[in-house]
Amino acid sequence: MKLRIAQVILLVCLVWGLPGFSQSQRRASEGVGSPPYPPSPIIDRIEWAPLESIVRRAKGSDNFPLTWSDDDVLYTTYGDGFGFEPFVTAKLSLGLARITGMPHDFRGVNLRSKSIEQFGDGRNGRKGWGLLSLGGVLYLWMGHADCNGGQAQLAWSVDHGMTWKLAEWRFAEFGLVGFINFGKDYTGARDEFVYAYSHDGPRADGPADRFILMRVAQDQIGRREAWQFFVRCDEQNRPVWSHDIGRRGAAFEHHDACLRSAITYHAGIQRYLWWQAVPQPPGHKDRGDTRFDGGFGIYDAPEPWGPWTTAFFTKQWDTGPGEHGDFPSKWNSDNGRTLHLVFSGDDCFCVRQATLNLHRPAVISTQ
Repeated sequence: MKLRIAQVILLVCLVWGLPGFSQSQRRASEGVGSPPYPPSPIIDRIEWAPLESIVRRAKGSDNFPLTWSDDDVLYTTYGDGFGFEPFVTAKLSLGLARITGMPHDFRGVNLRSKSIEQFGDGRNGRKGWGLLSLGGVLYLWMGHADCNGGQAQLAWSVDHGMTWKLAEWRFAEFGLVGFINFGKDYTGARDEFVYAYSHDGPRADGPADRFILMRVAQDQIGRREAWQFFVRCDEQNRPVWSHDIGRRGAAFEHHDACLRSAITYHAGIQRYLWWQAVPQPPGHKDRGDTRFDGGFGIYDAPEPWGPWTTAFFTKQWDTGPGEHGDFPSKWNSDNGRTLHLVFSGDDCFCVRQATLNLHRPAVISTQ
């Protein structure tokens, strides 16, 4: 087994010509159709449960970012739909829901809140892109903040989604901001910061060449001036941060293919898992529309800034992958091998089991 791991690592280093998986990995130039980083040294392959095992709820809605809160509930938002059965009466651009139970017997219940619900189809309505629970407070990144397909705005709720307050500032530079999630109510977090990410573009439907990473102290999330932006890694592979948004650098690069995504820390194998939709090819009428067909990649890394490797990549999955995919940590097994992908394929809240086959035994977290 040790020999096999060494061979994999040696092959990766030889192919990419970079010792130790340095974060200065070569920028991918192959484009949408190829994985931008070498194979994972930890995850050998991912096996998906049969198509007929997929659980589908909330038909007609999409997106579904998730966070695991202090009350043991998974909170989510849905877009351009009527939520879970029984449906709400009016179609919402942004609606809320609570998910209780486990992946094979969960229950979704719509959570009504006039202070955050949004109306307007497509680019004309605000959407929920990222959720985080920290200290019992729910934080939400909304996309389409300009109601024209661009900008991101923060909101938060101190009463588990019943009422919300919106930040008075926006990120005009980013169209799809999400949070990195850890365990229940942010337990097991890396440090005292909250981390967020976005493709480096102002609109939610236009692919970029890179993703950016930012962070903020846990008690300063609502203050725009407190946010710091990842610039690069130094010679010792330590991250360099700046409050100057103009100095932001790439945390992940994939030419013309960085768009919709979600990151969760998987404590069982001590790796960050980054689900990324593969945009539709150039010339498609809506390159971000992967609801009914398309592909995605899953990338893993020991730190939020990398170095990233490829755990799974497909240009065409065996079902519609949707526009958002998430691995909620509540539904991960303790041994690190079984997890569940929540994705918005076919405009539904879909759950599909995934089994990780590792190059080495799973590392069981003691956190």
